[in-house]
Amino acid sequence: MGAYILRRIALIIPTLIGIMLINFVMIQFVPGGPVEQVLARMEGQGDVFDTISGGGGDMGSSSMGQGGGNDKYLGARGLPPEFIAELEKEFGFDKPPVERFLIMIWNYARFDFGDSYFRSISVVDLVLEKMPVSISLGLWSTLIAYLISIPLGIRKAVKDGSRFDTWTSGAIIVGYAIPGFLFAILLLVLFAGGSYWQIFPLRGLYSDNWAEMSIPMRIVDYFWHIALPVLASTISAFATLTLLTKNSFLEEIKKQYVMTAKAKGLTESRVLYGHVFRNAMLIVIAGFPAVFVSVFFGGSLIIETIFSLDGLGRLGFEAAVSRDYPVIFGTLYVFGLIGLLMGLVSDLMYVWIDPRIDFETRET
Repeated sequence: MGAYILRRIALIIPTLIGIMLINFVMIQFVPGGPVEQVLARMEGQGDVFDTISGGGGDMGSSSMGQGGGNDKYLGARGLPPEFIAELEKEFGFDKPPVERFLIMIWNYARFDFGDSYFRSISVVDLVLEKMPVSISLGLWSTLIAYLISIPLGIRKAVKDGSRFDTWTSGAIIVGYAIPGFLFAILLLVLFAGGSYWQIFPLRGLYSDNWAEMSIPMRIVDYFWHIALPVLASTISAFATLTLLTKNSFLEEIKKQYVMTAKAKGLTESRVLYGHVFRNAMLIVIAGFPAVFVSVFFGGSLIIETIFSLDGLGRLGFEAAVSRDYPVIFGTLYVFGLIGLLMGLVSDLMYVWIDPRIDFETRET
């Protein structure tokens, strides 16, 4: 197993570099880079921009480090070339793309992600500032989905074809068909003062007087704030996981070893949880890291916006809109690295749950 782990870790490096390279190349063709963003903000100031340029124009369509002369910034006509050159140097665009990429990879290998272009804060501090929201949504949504879906899926498998199975399947299908953002709006309207009851708060992870609360009250206040966003994030994952659990158990229940165990006089509970559970739950439990990472990374931009939560979803969207490349590439690098490591953790969980699995015998 040790050799397999080393091979997987060795593959993480070229895979991560490939991810960064593909996105770096793609970003070269995206119009409206950081320099254009600065010029657009100057234009938005009206008299400042007009005084310098004599009336602005449209932003150019150049991308990160593309082009050669200052005429590529159509909105900068009339600005001194020295000013544009200083902007490009400040953002690092005075170097060719290949050199910029190599410098970026070298810095990222040392976990030096630099500072945000427009927020005057380091990328690491910015991510850590938004992390609590994403951890709250990702962790609790995943845990609740598993805690409800696994027992429900097992029960549906045992009662396959019964009235209980039929009614719960209908409810699951309805839950799966409802988009998360639409369910979030429904919860907001019903329970967050939209039109009916003002039961849950609408903004943030905690109340304004958080510092004055006792520890038990802080815990209650925290769960009070995240109840609706977590419920909205859980709805689709809950349906998928329940059906996956049911199908896994149904497949195992029909196998010969289950019939043999029952023939020996073992109780249904002993057969179900002593023999079937480990085999049926292999794919469900071992996939926990991947499920959590997908919920955590993806977050939910719409749900965060609806409930006024400032998490990584909104951070990524705002960074993409403002062309804040250090934030975009820094978070991409960290999330890509964690995602690749979680793939390895998933494999290790397979082995932990079922020691019969041996990745050493697989061809590399």
